[in-house]
Amino acid sequence: MNRMEIANSYHEKGYNCCQSTLAAFADRLGIPEETALRLGAGFGGGAGTGELCGAITGAILALDLIAGGDVTSEPAVAKRLAGTRAREMQKRFAGQFGALRCHDLLRNEQEEASDAVRALGITNHCGVMIASAVEIVEEILNEEGR
Repeated sequence: MNRMEIANSYHEKGYNCCQSTLAAFADRLGIPEETALRLGAGFGGGAGTGELCGAITGAILALDLIAGGDVTSEPAVAKRLAGTRAREMQKRFAGQFGALRCHDLLRNEQEEASDAVRALGITNHCGVMIASAVEIVEEILNEEGR
């Protein structure tokens, strides 16, 4: 099972978009599944406000935990790199779906799924967002050689 399928399976079990996206990377993060699920619990539904999609939030958390710099000895450098990755994640996601806000994504219901997501047979609106966020994280990490 690939990470997009893993993320989708969390969502099918009832976890929110952030939890599902973040937990799909738990093994790479070196944290227990339960920790990933607890970290993402409050970020579903745009942190309950309809704002930034939880799948994006989970993706940014995963990127920070996997590829984040040394935040203790070089906080300015780590902050700059994290901001660059976060903006890139959001740029790619918005380029695919036309929005970043949970509220807007749910209203638009445009499932511009990639070939990889379509090949998995994921058709649930949030499932497409989650799998796509995972796919983008993997692309960014691969481009960075991680």
